[in-house]
Amino acid sequence: MRKKIEKSDAEWRAQLTPEQYRVTRQQGTEPPFSGDYQVTDEHGIYHCVCCNAPLFENEHKFEAHCGWPSFDRPLGQAAVEERFDDSHGMRRTEVVCAHCDAHLGHVFPDGPPQTTGLRYCINSVAISFHPGE
Repeated sequence: MRKKIEKSDAEWRAQLTPEQYRVTRQQGTEPPFSGDYQVTDEHGIYHCVCCNAPLFENEHKFEAHCGWPSFDRPLGQAAVEERFDDSHGMRRTEVVCAHCDAHLGHVFPDGPPQTTGLRYCINSVAISFHPGE
């Protein structure tokens, strides 16, 4: 396993926009339907905005009508980590980048039953699309 990317709070603030910092480093959530959540046929991979690690393939993105990008699986088992989250009076599973611990979103068991049955509900400000990968 590779070593986690660690930076000071000041380094993350200097690298990220205020909204990216709030979501990825402070476990925030962007407003629904405010980012890039549309499903397209374009081939490519979504990367972490903090460390550029590849996280999700566009071909596994689906329209969940929830207002955030939704995927039925991560790029691989080593791409993300899942953690118990009981904040806001709810029991959820948080999804973080396995390389830098950036908060990405949450995973829910209400995804497409014909695939994994999972919905990785990801903040669009936490990922960047790299077409053609």
